[in-house]
Amino acid sequence: SGCIRTDDGKPLVEGKIVTAFSNAEEEAVQKTSLVPFLLEDKMKSLGATYESGDTWTSKVCVDGKLVTGQNPQSSEECAKAVVKLLQNDA
Repeated sequence: SGCIRTDDGKPLVEGKIVTAFSNAEEEAVQKTSLVPFLLEDKMKSLGATYESGDTWTSKVCVDGKLVTGQNPQSSEECAKAVVKLLQNDA
């Protein structure tokens, strides 16, 4: 299905808590017909637990070493989460 898989063949996001551009955000920018799939739907179909914040607000999920952000408004919070993970590994 064109996704990154773990060594045992499962989708990387399977069983993980993630966020991504929401269906509502895709609809708001009227691009649903231009993208090959909606990220929210894809994450759910790959077995992830999808979480979203309010439309166009920052939402970040950290599950282990996987950091995901919902939208451009999440970029600063997402970067801070990555830095925190890197500092904890040092």
